[in-house]
Amino acid sequence: MPQAKTIAGFEPEEARDIRIERLVDAPRELVFEVFTRPEHLARWWGPDGFSLTTSAFDFRVGGAWRFVMHGPDGRDYQNRLVFDVIDPPARLIARHGGGDDVEQVSHELRIALEAEGDRTRLVWRMVFPSIAERDRIAREYGAIEGAQQTLQRLADYVQAAGR
Repeated sequence: MPQAKTIAGFEPEEARDIRIERLVDAPRELVFEVFTRPEHLARWWGPDGFSLTTSAFDFRVGGAWRFVMHGPDGRDYQNRLVFDVIDPPARLIARHGGGDDVEQVSHELRIALEAEGDRTRLVWRMVFPSIAERDRIAREYGAIEGAQQTLQRLADYVQAAGR
């Protein structure tokens, strides 16, 4: 990861994030829709080999999505997202983590969807509290590869749904 210069402890946001961009062969409304219901999310959320179980899904500003990602190695990863911005069909912003019962991965997840004809440019950003935390999550959880695989699974899912 590139190291950013800090001024009096300030680490620029772009130095603390993981950003994955993908052009998805599906309309923006469909891509947004697959973020809105647990039955969709269960089909594509997570890296290759993972499955997902949702225990709560309150899709509204201030609402939370609680879920477990089941790893191919048998490990369960407890997660919670709290929705801060829901702007159909353009963007979602949610806070990940918090509490003793979830994985210690705190970040802001920002999803932006831009229409490009019948396709959608999806920008997936995870903004961490520090460069060190971003680097730890990338190393310990494989966050970059995991996000790339997740977006590939999303792309495959919406292409199949659009047929």
